[in-house]
Amino acid sequence: MSTSTDLRIPDAPADHTDDENLVVARKRHPWRWVISAAVLIVVAQFVHGLATNPGWDWATFAQYFTASSVLSALWMTIKLTLWGTVLGFALGVLLAIGRLSNNPVLQVVSWTYIWAFRSIPLIVQLLFWFNIAYLYKTLSIGIPFGPAFFEFGVAGVISGFTAAVIGLALHQAAYSAEIIRAGIISVDHGQIEAANALGIPRYRQFVKIVLPQSMRAILPNAANEVISLFKGTSIVSTMAIAELFYQVQVIFGRTGRVVPMLMVATVWYIILTTILSIGQYYVERHYARGSARALPLTPWQRVVAKYREIRDSGIGAPRGATK
Repeated sequence: MSTSTDLRIPDAPADHTDDENLVVARKRHPWRWVISAAVLIVVAQFVHGLATNPGWDWATFAQYFTASSVLSALWMTIKLTLWGTVLGFALGVLLAIGRLSNNPVLQVVSWTYIWAFRSIPLIVQLLFWFNIAYLYKTLSIGIPFGPAFFEFGVAGVISGFTAAVIGLALHQAAYSAEIIRAGIISVDHGQIEAANALGIPRYRQFVKIVLPQSMRAILPNAANEVISLFKGTSIVSTMAIAELFYQVQVIFGRTGRVVPMLMVATVWYIILTTILSIGQYYVERHYARGSARALPLTPWQRVVAKYREIRDSGIGAPRGATK
């Protein structure tokens, strides 16, 4: 006769705790509220000063903010920025290719150009090109130490605006070349090796593989350079070119209203810089499509989504019901 022992583990006592009765203690952040209140007080004092201090002279600001002379000077600033950006980045692409090439001559020439133009202050470059006619009366195109095929006078070709564009573009090219080169070398070389193994042509490798990935590294720094160039056009005022800052100086030199005229220039710089920043955001978002499964909502999409959430929150709920 055999006996067996029935070993049973006693059931654990049932947990009858009602989850709805649990109280979650929120973590308090008193210093966060103190700091926020202090910052708001400082901001309120600054706004109060803007609104009540007669020294700002907002009437003069409103009078000249959209004056024809100011708008004409603003357009000159935009043109200088546009030409400097287009020509500067076009030359920067060539310099970056030269730095990355296997040709030692191109490497040395590109490196020397970048080294030289990053070392010389922008104002020195602008004044040099503005006074180039004192150094070269005429320029010719032909064979070195041989006959010239075409010759023209410098003073009649290189105007103040042309000299400013040349100076800004050559200065911008030195910085954009390094930005572009850094973006290209940031792409994993293994992808290029895989593309070579698959027999993909080099042009398609650059357009389909290297460029979309390098743009994610190039765009933030490139946008900063464009914004810096836009503000740097104020240095052109030393060449008596009627850009925004020069025109503002002319007006407050005639009227004596220094602060409101400086505010005119400041607000226009802020407006156009904001437009450039918005454009930068959407271009970066375009090239970020391959780096995430789903792109985050844009600010406008978040506003629309929040509005729809608030609008639809009460649909279907009986009167007196709470959510």
